[in-house]
Amino acid sequence: MRLRNVKNKELILDSCDILIREPKDLKGKWKEYFGNNKPIYIEIGMGKGDFIIQNALKYPNINFIGIEKYDSVLVRAIEKLPDNISNLKFVRMDAKEIDEVFDKEVERLYLNFSDPWPKDRHYKRRLTSYVFLNKYDAIFSSKKEIHQKTDNRNLFEFSLVSLIENGYKIEDVCLDLHNSNRTNIIMSEYEKKFVAKNNTIYYLVAKK
Repeated sequence: MRLRNVKNKELILDSCDILIREPKDLKGKWKEYFGNNKPIYIEIGMGKGDFIIQNALKYPNINFIGIEKYDSVLVRAIEKLPDNISNLKFVRMDAKEIDEVFDKEVERLYLNFSDPWPKDRHYKRRLTSYVFLNKYDAIFSSKKEIHQKTDNRNLFEFSLVSLIENGYKIEDVCLDLHNSNRTNIIMSEYEKKFVAKNNTIYYLVAKK
């Protein structure tokens, strides 16, 4: 997701005190940086921040890190930040570098409405391909947990197979999240749009 012509983009980025500018310098030191020993949860591709911000507010005993590749999208998330939120950091980076930024210090990973990369020749770019799952092995602590939501059935089916083939156990699966009996669902901005259109949302939790 990209946005263009965001006014004062650089000024907003430079003035954000929770944006980490050199994340590779913190590899293996994230708990020290947060100043506590709380679990660390990451969202890759946080978009405009709805999901990760609401989680950080609801769960103050968890440290959250939102990863986003595009500056213009990151700005929109920054604009939504409440005052004095201490358990949330933003990182501007490409997901393919994730094992250069974290080292066995993450307990949960959120993949919300990731790019499905529908062409077969691009399957390695999917965030649940073995390429990325190998990277996640390097960042996870003793606990390895992945939560995925998507409106793309092909990506969801691919993910189920890929996760199982790479040693994960599917702990929870839902083929129509918003027509289930689940409550208190924290939604991303994409999810809100898809639900308004009555799109089916697929959900899974995998552990290793």
